[in-house]
Amino acid sequence: MPFVKIKHAGGMRFSGETSTGHDVVMDAGPEFGGENRGARPMDVLLASLGGCTGMDVISILRKKKQDVTGFEININGRRAEEHPKKYTDIDMEFVVRGRNISPEAVERAVQLSMEKYCSVKATIEGVSRISYRHTIINE
Repeated sequence: MPFVKIKHAGGMRFSGETSTGHDVVMDAGPEFGGENRGARPMDVLLASLGGCTGMDVISILRKKKQDVTGFEININGRRAEEHPKKYTDIDMEFVVRGRNISPEAVERAVQLSMEKYCSVKATIEGVSRISYRHTIINE
C-alpha cells in the first residue's frame, strides 16, 4: 500500500518520503508565512493528476503503435470564490507531438485515463470539475 511519511522541517515547510523512496518538499508562500522553498500542496495534487493521466495516456498510445516524440500536460486550477484554498475547476490540455498521430487514438487514450485508470482523478472527482482537451502537433 502506498504511503508518504511527512515531517515538519521548520517554519511552514514539510519534507517527506514516499513509499518508493522519493523526497517530497512542501512549503507555503510568503503570504502564508512560508519561504516558497518547496511545492505548495495544491501544486503537488495537480502534478499528481498530470503524472497519473500522463503515464496512462503515453502507455495507451504506445500500445496503439502511435509514434509519439513529445508529450506534455498543461493544467490550470481555478479556486472557489467562497473557499480560496479549494479548486472547483481544473482544466487539462494534453499536448502530443509525433508523426501521423491519430486524433481518435489520443481522444480514446485520454478518455480511458480520465474515466477508468487515473486514481488521482477518481480521488478528487466530485470535489472539482475536471475538463480536458488535447492538441496534436504532427512533426
